[in-house]
Amino acid sequence: MHSTAQDLYTLPLMDLLFRAQSVHRQNFDPNRIQCAKLLSIKTGGCGEDCAYCAQSRRNGATLPAAKLLEVQKVLAEAQKAKEAGATRYCMGAAWRSPKDRDMPAVLAMVEGVKALGLETCMTLGMLDDRQVRQLKAAGLDYYNHNIDTSERFYPSVISTHSFADRLETLDRVRAAGINVCSGGIVGMGETADDRISMIQTLADLPEPPQSVPINMLMPMADTPLADAAPLDPIEMVRTIATARILMPKSYVRLSAGRSAMSDELQAMCFFAGANSIFVGDTLLTAENPDDSADARLFAKLGLRPEAPRPCGDAA
Repeated sequence: MHSTAQDLYTLPLMDLLFRAQSVHRQNFDPNRIQCAKLLSIKTGGCGEDCAYCAQSRRNGATLPAAKLLEVQKVLAEAQKAKEAGATRYCMGAAWRSPKDRDMPAVLAMVEGVKALGLETCMTLGMLDDRQVRQLKAAGLDYYNHNIDTSERFYPSVISTHSFADRLETLDRVRAAGINVCSGGIVGMGETADDRISMIQTLADLPEPPQSVPINMLMPMADTPLADAAPLDPIEMVRTIATARILMPKSYVRLSAGRSAMSDELQAMCFFAGANSIFVGDTLLTAENPDDSADARLFAKLGLRPEAPRPCGDAA
């Protein structure tokens, strides 16, 4: 019988974890973790009103706007990430969508990072058909565009673009042959049903995202969600396990929020099927465990970074 996200999420936890780990072992080495690095290439001043984001100029956040980084600066940082063991390099810009004048630099970043032997990922907001074609021609491997939450809860978090806008960009990226990276954020005040709906929406796309980042909200000062109540950690584990079962071949990334997680919670998330993390001490504007903390955790759990794969391989 076909299991739905509702069926899975509400299982007794031990049953859910057993199923998730069984599926994980059928598709991945359970002791390997993909290490990705995220760099903010354009920080602050975004015109969107995402309630969780410190980079919005419309939701009360006070982070100042910065210019797009120079291409050579980005490539130098990518080289450092590679030397530190990262196999995927993700670049994010605080835009509603990129402007034509910014595309040449963005495309040069993709080409340069790819030439270093790293997988490339960009998150630039919404894209039109021409921009998608340009990114594909430059060799972009992955495009990140999270759906964030359920369609029902979405208007409580963002009003400046719709849930349908998100799905439309994902459709364009997929149609162009670029791998999709899309997940969401938990702990924003949503219900368990919203988390279930978010995972079901991702799993029901014409092709599930090749990467599924699951972020635990890190409340940012001066934003509408600055005082959000912490999520029960077991709910995070359930979300990851459900995603793993319904999207068995996808990388499930334990993303933002790890700096507030115990080693034990991270271990449970890895057991539930998370097999990708961001390395480095920052994620755009949020804290992340430093490399030494991750090395200690990996040693404690017997985990190893995943070896590099041919760029563009979405296995």
